[in-house]
Amino acid sequence: MPISVVILAAGQGKRMKSDLPKVLQPVAGRPLLQHVIDSARQLGTDDIHIVYGHGGERVRETLAGEHLTWALQAEQLGTGHALQQAMPGVPDGNLVLVLFGDVPLVQPSTMQRLIDAADGGNALGLLSVRMQDPTGYGRIVRDRAGNVARIVEHKDANQKERAIDEVNTGLMAASAKRMREWLGQLRNDNAQAEYYLTDVVVMAARAGLKVNAIAAADEDEVLGVNDKVQLAAVEAIHRRRRATELMLQGVTLVDPARFDARGTVTAGRDVHIDVNVVFEGYVSLGNRVRIGPNVLIRDCEIGDDAEIHANCVLDRAKVGARAIVGPFARLRPDAVLHEEVHVGNFVEVKKSELHKGAKANHLTYLGDATVGEKANIGAGTITCNYDGVNKFRTEIGAGAFIGSGSMLVAPVKIGANATIGAGSTITRDAPDDKLTLERSKQQTIDGWKRPVKRPKP
Repeated sequence: MPISVVILAAGQGKRMKSDLPKVLQPVAGRPLLQHVIDSARQLGTDDIHIVYGHGGERVRETLAGEHLTWALQAEQLGTGHALQQAMPGVPDGNLVLVLFGDVPLVQPSTMQRLIDAADGGNALGLLSVRMQDPTGYGRIVRDRAGNVARIVEHKDANQKERAIDEVNTGLMAASAKRMREWLGQLRNDNAQAEYYLTDVVVMAARAGLKVNAIAAADEDEVLGVNDKVQLAAVEAIHRRRRATELMLQGVTLVDPARFDARGTVTAGRDVHIDVNVVFEGYVSLGNRVRIGPNVLIRDCEIGDDAEIHANCVLDRAKVGARAIVGPFARLRPDAVLHEEVHVGNFVEVKKSELHKGAKANHLTYLGDATVGEKANIGAGTITCNYDGVNKFRTEIGAGAFIGSGSMLVAPVKIGANATIGAGSTITRDAPDDKLTLERSKQQTIDGWKRPVKRPKP
């Protein structure tokens, strides 16, 4: 049976005390709503409907790259009313799966179980969970035979009903045709004067339709986010999940509580990761990679046996096998380090390619450059690649030795096995196998005095 997913995401989120719409609040660097969409896509459906309201245009702009169907809930009249806004776009022959944009941790496997519970539209599938403190949640009321009879919201529940610890998560699956009929019968005669989606449970039971309530694995999976405290709690759970996944794949995390994977991570064997490491985007780690503490890696590929020492930032870079980076190094976009390259402390590399065995161990900037095999870049070297308007390239040949404190003014080529004397400013090409240097004659100026501050008027 085809599946249509409807994600209710129109809540204002006043308790967030933020100008950012609630469903755009970030978890692991992505909006809450994005997490729900990504999980729903793993069900194999492209028919995803988003019911939006507060901050709607901003929500749509943020997710403009996604293939989604949008439905506006102009007035906040409850969850039943919200689902009504999306139903015109859902075919009668489909099964509708209802999710929430502020409940980001539900696993695709749980969504599939919920779909299965709907029995091809012959039952109403409902996701429940048992909570130690169910305050604020709708309670699932069962009859003497254990069948789900109805759901009562916390504000409408009596003392006996509030003692029930099985609560409704709001997630459900049912025949779209039946759901449309039930929604048309909703009334708002309750404490909130809202149209509750949960009232369809009573309608299904009265119609003799089986209500299959399946339990979520734990409370964590169905936590909703309404304020920054809950947002932090969900972030911590997500972080713990990702750490567990990697450790089960064989990655050593020195302290799982101080590791954060905010994107997709693949890792080879015997990878070792120290504390306070953050991965963003897509990160690929080869075998025996070692990552030191306090490192940020974003959209990078790191080869076998590479070492990333403490306090480095790597952004859209590629690091080859047996390369060494850091400590305190920065690789910017399009930095490519081949095998056995060394990039040391306070070295910045941008849009440059360092070939096998090249070294830049201290205090260097390499931008728009090509560095040949086994070239050695001395401390304090700068490729002067920008004239204020345009960028130019520097080419350094294999085996070249660049003395400390050199300025290489691009466009310029340094030949193979060339040597550049320390303190030189090179503005013309330097030939292979020769020493090139450029310095003014050292002199002392008699009578010169340092500038002094002018007295205040």
